[in-house]
Amino acid sequence: MGKNFNTAVFICTGNYYRSRFSECLFNALAKKRGLRWRATSRGLQAWIVDGEGPISEFTAYRLTAMGIPFDGEQFPTQLSADDLENADLVVALKKAEHYDMMLDHFPQWADRIEYWDVDDLDCATADESLPVCEECVEALVERLLVEQAKGEVKTPLRRAA
Repeated sequence: MGKNFNTAVFICTGNYYRSRFSECLFNALAKKRGLRWRATSRGLQAWIVDGEGPISEFTAYRLTAMGIPFDGEQFPTQLSADDLENADLVVALKKAEHYDMMLDHFPQWADRIEYWDVDDLDCATADESLPVCEECVEALVERLLVEQAKGEVKTPLRRAA
């Protein structure tokens, strides 16, 4: 991302469904609202969706219905230490699912990121989960807009050692 933008990274298990939806929605809202942030997304176990295609059909359908562009050719991307080190904010989509994975793969980061409570398809339908995800992304954009207006952009990852 450019110098003028802070970076958010949305993570989920496969980087196929929830995190990709969050990334695309966040970027569309940030651009529309003048928020100086841009998002990417990653998976803690991106390999688990190997052979499923580049993006969830539910994510593609919902983004298309909302008129939000997305890269339908980009395959899931594995989270790396560089992603965490270069981010201003990292959000994992479900604490009950991702906290232990963070402890396993990136223990020094597990308590430095934000966790939401957005269910995966094994716990809820897309019609249930994606609206929750949408509400969380919208609330995050609002929070960051307030911080930006006050000149108080908080970057918890860069503050912690």
